[in-house]
Amino acid sequence: MIYVTRERLQPPHVRLASFDRRWRGLDPGQVHDYLDRVADELERLHRELTTANTEAERIRQGLRQWQSRHGSCHHALNGRWPR
Repeated sequence: MIYVTRERLQPPHVRLASFDRRWRGLDPGQVHDYLDRVADELERLHRELTTANTEAERIRQGLRQWQSRHGSCHHALNGRWPR
């Protein structure tokens, strides 16, 4: 049975989803094939998001390091950057 939770949707949720049977329902094979495609895409998007978050954190750390190394230069120039 499909249900809505506040939990982030994960590929296994899609793959393991079940539906109530109806006499004139959809073709179960087609439904499961489609859900597998959706789960694969969801898995790919989760990987991309993880990669992007890792890269963003790496950039933030690099910026912090640069700021700490160059912050003293700014103070030495009486608060003015060279032009």
